[in-house]
Amino acid sequence: MPPLRPSPTVAAVIPAKDEEERIAATVAAVRSLEVVDLVVVVDDGSRDGTARAARAAGAVVVAHPRNRGKAAALQTGARAVAAAEARSPRPGLRPRPLLLVDADLGATAVETAPLTAPVLAGEADMTIAVLPPQSSPGGGRGLVVGLARRGTLAAAGWSPQQPLSGMRCLTRAAFEAALPLAPGWGVETALTIDLLRAGFRVREVPCALQHRVTGTDWRAQLHRAAQYRDVARALGRRRLGDALRRVSGA
Repeated sequence: MPPLRPSPTVAAVIPAKDEEERIAATVAAVRSLEVVDLVVVVDDGSRDGTARAARAAGAVVVAHPRNRGKAAALQTGARAVAAAEARSPRPGLRPRPLLLVDADLGATAVETAPLTAPVLAGEADMTIAVLPPQSSPGGGRGLVVGLARRGTLAAAGWSPQQPLSGMRCLTRAAFEAALPLAPGWGVETALTIDLLRAGFRVREVPCALQHRVTGTDWRAQLHRAAQYRDVARALGRRRLGDALRRVSGA
């Protein structure tokens, strides 16, 4: 059989929890992109009208009855894309790359477009959005970013500018090579490390995105503590895996 041709379009996967106020604008912005012909929102245990608003905006919605975390939501979204392709096959074409979009971007989600071009052109296997300074600065001190950046450099020899960026575009082959995704807030750091180690090409791309920034109250501090914990766990598991491989190969 002749080799499959690259897909000319991508499928957007948007994990969302309690994003009723922003999800419709995010979906509309992503749907406006010429290269996006499928938008899947994974409602990860929301207690508001996220699913209803996303569906009204034109997204395919898959719901988790309880919150399962971002990694599980991304994997559910990828399965939903595969199921849609099985229902409507595209003979001769590879599966669509996945455009991963945070639900709180609103209208600025249209600025994820630059992420798609290198992947569709076969110049990168995964792109990562580099965001400009945010209009509402958060209260973080960069501890989690620093940990993720140093960990990625030590584990894979590359120091990303924004290792925690959730806006990415990647081929389905790259996504599947990274499964199962690391749980919790370690998903992005682990995804980058695992793909680099497997020989996939990763590139950062500037994108004029604005998202809701975590504040400075006690809830925000707990959020950052959970991020630090999950990134540290993801890095630790990869170091442990390396150690076990060295022992088994000795």
